[in-house]
Amino acid sequence: MAKILAIESASLTASVAIADGEKLIAEYTLNDKKTHSQTLLPMIDEMISRTDTDKHSIDAIAISKGPGSFTGLRIGSATAKGLGQALGIPLIPVPTLDGMAYGLYGCAGLICPIMDARRNQVYTGIYRNQGAFQVVMEQCALDIGALLEKLNGLGEPVIFLGDGVPVQRERIQEELTVPVSFAPVHLNRQKAGAVAVLGAVYYEKGIVQTAAEHAPEYLRMSQAERELREKGVSLP
Repeated sequence: MAKILAIESASLTASVAIADGEKLIAEYTLNDKKTHSQTLLPMIDEMISRTDTDKHSIDAIAISKGPGSFTGLRIGSATAKGLGQALGIPLIPVPTLDGMAYGLYGCAGLICPIMDARRNQVYTGIYRNQGAFQVVMEQCALDIGALLEKLNGLGEPVIFLGDGVPVQRERIQEELTVPVSFAPVHLNRQKAGAVAVLGAVYYEKGIVQTAAEHAPEYLRMSQAERELREKGVSLP
């Protein structure tokens, strides 16, 4: 089995992990206000040092590819690309919402991660993860009202997680007609361990890319790009 280094930086949470086959060797997560440019590389260095991991024993780097914070994704991408190029190993692009849902194994009903995308939108997807991981609706940027209508139509219990929950919790409880619950605090944010293990599944399937090929997946324009377009400024 492959040894995977994973990086998750799509939100305020910074998380790194190393997984080797069926063993999660280490996971280091910070959910604080420090920028990822301050934390990611020191976290990786300390994790590798404390576990006596030979960098050259790592087979691939799983990177949470987005959507999420534009700045966070860029920093995570740059970190993964730099390490991939230095070590001569491939990158495994893992959809951010898939990684979040993968961490809630065994839940009955539907899993719905939501990340706050502002303007009453969320980055979201719909999943099942009881016995086998299934993507019911691929990750996308969606109006929260449209998401709740979709979930009501599916007619199954649903569990929410992600930084969009505090923003949308009241509306979720008011508008959903299906049973709803919210992931507990230790499971409600991104974790690199889930990215590493799901990345290993993709690695075995050959879903990899070179460091040069990798780019974050934003799903929509940044606020700065939207403001320029609203002003009539053409974008390349």
